[in-house]
This record gives sequence, structure tokens and C-alpha cells, in this order.
Amino acid sequence: MEKDAALPAWFSLQGPFSCASRTADELSLLAPQQDVPDEVAGERDLRAFKVARPLELTETGILAAIATPLAEADIPIFVISTFETDYVLVPAARFEEAAKILSAGFDVSI
Repeated sequence: MEKDAALPAWFSLQGPFSCASRTADELSLLAPQQDVPDEVAGERDLRAFKVARPLELTETGILAAIATPLAEADIPIFVISTFETDYVLVPAARFEEAAKILSAGFDVSI
């Protein structure tokens, strides 16, 4: 959305997984797909993996260890980082494939 756009009425931080991020260039929203009107531009049909434990800011390479094997398989990712952990979203149609790839190096539960 435009950088100075107001939060739309359909957006809520009350859902199970939502995020609002404003930069000098844009307002970016992550919301449950069923809440987003069809005319709103954005990526759809994504599923998320959650890094299962809280991460310390001193830990390095975790996201690279996730992103690299997915990139090698040409699976695009969208990442949301919070203070405690990371969420990696992939196209829903490739979620099972991504889970299989990641299970080689991580404890992945679906």
C-alpha cells in the first residue's frame, strides 16, 4: 500500500498471525487471506513455518540455513521476523516439498 495509507478497516492485529510494517516507501500488511478483499494487491496462497524456539540476537545463520536449501529448490520465501523468532512463508502448493527439504536439517512438524 502507499507509504502514507491508513490501516484499512478490514485489517486487524487480533488474528492468529498478522503484521503491519511501515517504511519510508510502503505500508505492508500480513493478514489471514480470507480477511483481504480480492481487489487488494498482494501475494496469496502462502503457508508458514515457524522457527520453533526463541532466538537470541547473537545467533547467526539460522535464516540462511533455511533460505539456502529452499532457494536451491527454486522455492520462493517471504520472511517475517519478530523479537523472538522467524516465520518463513512459502507458496502453499510447495509447502510439503519445503517441509521435506527443511526436515533434512531441522526438526519440522506440520
